[in-house]
Amino acid sequence: MRKMSRIDDAPEMARYTKYYEHDGMLRAYANRAMLLAMIFGVLATASLGFAIYVRVQPPTVIRVDSKGNAYVVGGPRARGLAPPNASADASLVDVSLDVAPTDLEGRAVVRHFLERYLSYTSDSVDRNLAEALNMMTANLRVYSMNKLRDEDTVGKIKNDHVISDFAIRSIEHVKGTPWTYTVFGVKEVHRVKNATEATDQIVGQYNVRLVETARSETNPSGLLVAEYGEQQMLGEREAGILQKSALDKDRP
Repeated sequence: MRKMSRIDDAPEMARYTKYYEHDGMLRAYANRAMLLAMIFGVLATASLGFAIYVRVQPPTVIRVDSKGNAYVVGGPRARGLAPPNASADASLVDVSLDVAPTDLEGRAVVRHFLERYLSYTSDSVDRNLAEALNMMTANLRVYSMNKLRDEDTVGKIKNDHVISDFAIRSIEHVKGTPWTYTVFGVKEVHRVKNATEATDQIVGQYNVRLVETARSETNPSGLLVAEYGEQQMLGEREAGILQKSALDKDRP
């Protein structure tokens, strides 16, 4: 009869590997998983940082001139780095200065001019009128200054403590003309004389014609006011002595 080996004689449970060998394998798998988690965490953090860096960078704008040459106008190069081609930058400036103004720029100039010329107080009249006069052509500026001086407009505004509020209702472009606009607005003028306040509310039509000039730092739109006229459509005057007061409600 054949003899059985010692392993065959041992119980079935004794033929399994030792418990500490299983524990070592589990620890090895855990260490590998921890290492992979750390690597992927570093990659995710680096990707997030790179995405934030890209988002905060200024957009890159490429301009194509009339000759078909493309140049980078904006982007990281604008941080004080010297341009590779100075003549290219000069040509870009020339191209931007030659661009014709748009209708939106014309409406903005008309709005800005009327709000300065027709809205003022006794304290701000000098500044507002000066800004409005600087938006005119040279001949219209001289004519308007002479008219203001002959009529002593600024002196009357300061003596009567005039407050003028102007609100634009609509701006319409006159068809068939390049830079002529018709503006409808409401001007409310408050003046105090002999301790009595008088209010004039005027609905008017204002005609403004613009002309094109070279764009500059002081005049980026390249538009100036060449003609200005106003026509009263509806108006009423309310004397201060006739204004009702809340204290008069109980009076007969």
